[in-house]
Amino acid sequence: MSATELFMTMAVVALLSGMAPAHADPAPRPAGADEGRGAHPVITDADLRRARDRHRAPSDEELRRQPAPAAPRIDRLPQPAAHAPVDIEALARGFDAQIQGANLQRAPGPSLMVFISFAMPEAALARLADQASQTQATLVLRGLVDGSLVRTASRVHSLIGTRKTAVQIDPQAFDRYAVAQTPSFVLTREVASAMPCATGLCPPAEGYVIVAGDVTLDYALRHIRRTAPRFAKDASSLLQRLER
Repeated sequence: MSATELFMTMAVVALLSGMAPAHADPAPRPAGADEGRGAHPVITDADLRRARDRHRAPSDEELRRQPAPAAPRIDRLPQPAAHAPVDIEALARGFDAQIQGANLQRAPGPSLMVFISFAMPEAALARLADQASQTQATLVLRGLVDGSLVRTASRVHSLIGTRKTAVQIDPQAFDRYAVAQTPSFVLTREVASAMPCATGLCPPAEGYVIVAGDVTLDYALRHIRRTAPRFAKDASSLLQRLER
């Protein structure tokens, strides 16, 4: 049977489904043989001809004349709203400008570093940022916030605001001065000479003093002046900046 004849046979079955049989069944049936079952129609040649005329399948020539469907245009599909990618290089330049300040210059003399963490209370961070600006101390972070430069820049910006406070990210400095907690305050002497060590260049032990604890910068400097006579002059000089 060809594909066309099969198509017409299926159409006739669909057309005649539910219709009464065209001819009575001449063979006798046992009583109860048709109970619970529908009668089966008999399909004749005339039925096939009528179905073929009514549901004629398109010829190959007619199918060839139909235009082929066009390929979908991917470029015309709706596009989701896209945001411009973050320019990490530009962000880094802006971050550097923010934390360095405009031509922020260090005065000659002792160098003071305040090791902080954003896990510290906001009030303590704000107080240290303000005092670091007055003494030209550097706030030192171990690393990026959640490994993100964007989040780090945002946190630093909200912390220092318009203050000219230097901030640097230096995990080696934490190891260099054996910083175990934040805040920690490291005062180095101007005459201290750096020496090679596992973390780069390290000052000699007599070249710096460290104070750790949840205290203010002026408290740490007074503690240094009282307990480390070699750094008393340097600590006093920094305290004078706070008092001004």
